[in-house]
Amino acid sequence: MRKRKIGEKELTIAVAQDAKTKQVLMVAFQDEEAFQKTRETGEMYFYSTSKRKLWRKGEVSGNTMAVKGTRVDCDGDALLYLVDSKGGACHEGYDSCFYRDFDGKIVGKKLFDPKDVY
Repeated sequence: MRKRKIGEKELTIAVAQDAKTKQVLMVAFQDEEAFQKTRETGEMYFYSTSKRKLWRKGEVSGNTMAVKGTRVDCDGDALLYLVDSKGGACHEGYDSCFYRDFDGKIVGKKLFDPKDVY
């Protein structure tokens, strides 16, 4: 797996896709620790570039992702995780982080109020 250096970290792009509907839920980064924890536990772990630390999806919100399958892209520099998502994937309360179209129109489904969760 090829990684890209971002700041001081070697990171890989990690895409989470709903295993059943095939909807893209979110895109984040993984460092080696997040990658290994995901493989060991079957739960999604990421590396937060803003907080500069490992985080388990749902550790605060309870909106978890269980890994059902994985794919590697042709260049070997991005991972696609097929997941079973419990609750919204987006910290804004939507089912997917891709809840707006290019013009800003809301096209996604809001599942929770972030004020109630974070």
